[in-house]
Amino acid sequence: MDKHTPEQRRRNMQAVKNKDSQIEVTLRRALYHKGYRYRKNYTKITGKPDIVFTKEKIAVFCDSEFWHGHDWERRKKDFKSRQDFWIPKIERNMERDREVTAQLESEGYVVLRFWGKRIKKELDAVVDEIEQAILIRHSEFGRR
Repeated sequence: MDKHTPEQRRRNMQAVKNKDSQIEVTLRRALYHKGYRYRKNYTKITGKPDIVFTKEKIAVFCDSEFWHGHDWERRKKDFKSRQDFWIPKIERNMERDREVTAQLESEGYVVLRFWGKRIKKELDAVVDEIEQAILIRHSEFGRR
């Protein structure tokens, strides 16, 4: 049984950001500070990635643990109410993530997905991983 009224639940769900979350902004600031320029929430390709380097064909997704099913086999047992709603919803999100990744890769994109906790705790390592992908793509495309 839900502890909130339908109106309270609606307000809570409307407050969930689908762009410019804390983890996205943190990663974008770090990349911008290093001199990288990108598109954010790019709608011209499948999946509307959080960060896209268009010339290099690199798509970056900042996935929150809850909505994208981090450690799912253990976490799905934590749902005490509305399991019939939440479990299929998050499993569909995970399936969609796999579909989007496959589609983008078939279009020649390098797809990088990072969990929010990793962005928060290992920001420098995440930025380094993105930088390496950019350098590899530059060498593939003959750019500096």
